[in-house]
Amino acid sequence: SLSGPSSVCSRILARSSSGRHDVTAAEAYLESLGWSEETMNKLKSRYQAKFNPNVDASVKPFLQCLGDLGLSDEQVQKSVGCFPRLFRLSLKNNLKPFAQWLEDLGLDKPQVAKAIAKFPNMCGLSLEANLKPLVQWLEDLGLDK
Repeated sequence: SLSGPSSVCSRILARSSSGRHDVTAAEAYLESLGWSEETMNKLKSRYQAKFNPNVDASVKPFLQCLGDLGLSDEQVQKSVGCFPRLFRLSLKNNLKPFAQWLEDLGLDKPQVAKAIAKFPNMCGLSLEANLKPLVQWLEDLGLDK
């Protein structure tokens, strides 16, 4: 469940008063949701600059999208920990089309969520250049859905 703005502000102020001035609003928000330090470190290590996406424009829609796809909070955190680049993928151009493609292949919503949670790096592959040709090749070998 999402924490309110006052909770995020409290964490930022607490960090600032404790001498940690390097915490961004996005970091404080994810930490307020219970994201582990290990996951946060992996996520931050993948960003060239400081991890500082806009909470309302980027972080919340990302979490909402994965939640709408059926992933639990724990699955989202684990997926980002395994594949930090997941956080930077476009919802419109990557995550949603990938999930729709899996559904078109015959997976139901829980299976789509499980696939994304277990193999988050697949979300970053091109449907046209990688995934569709792979599935076609497997079908040509005689494997079916």
